Amino acid sequence: MAEITITNANFEEEVLKSDKPVLLDFWATWCGPCMMLGPIVAEIAEERSDIKVGKVNVDDEPVLANMLGIQSIPMLIYFKDGKAVDSSIGYVPKEKILEMLK
Repeated sequence: MAEITITNANFEEEVLKSDKPVLLDFWATWCGPCMMLGPIVAEIAEERSDIKVGKVNVDDEPVLANMLGIQSIPMLIYFKDGKAVDSSIGYVPKEKILEMLK
């Protein structure tokens, strides 16, 4: 499944009310570690049909980033049943992300 762009407008529907767990990647175009993490997150999105993977550009969605308390990027937050159950800040290897998704 391809990554989806998450915005303030679709956050509730796509994340909080999702029937699948959701991995959100908070990023920005000027963030080097975000650019390194992006392809790994995209790979996970293609490999895992059991989860939904969303991307949130913090420059485009400052209200959503602020609402979720995002202060450092890249940041991954894993949601299950509409609740954040795990997160990581900074670049992390694929194995660590997959561990988070268990």
